[in-house]
Amino acid sequence: MKNKKMKIARIEADLSQERLAEIVGVTRQTINLIESGSYNPSLKLCIEICKALNKTLNDLFWEE
Repeated sequence: MKNKKMKIARIEADLSQERLAEIVGVTRQTINLIESGSYNPSLKLCIEICKALNKTLNDLFWEE
């Protein structure tokens, strides 16, 4: 399932996939795979992404 919430939060934060990847210490491809739903990140990576985007785990990763 695509992670549209993460993509929207990243765009709202005015960050490219590449810049977000640099901030959290992964490759741009990893961010792309997470957003496309092809990769499930570790909890540690989820937390780093949330910090970078100023969101909670529920905001970005909880399914309704």
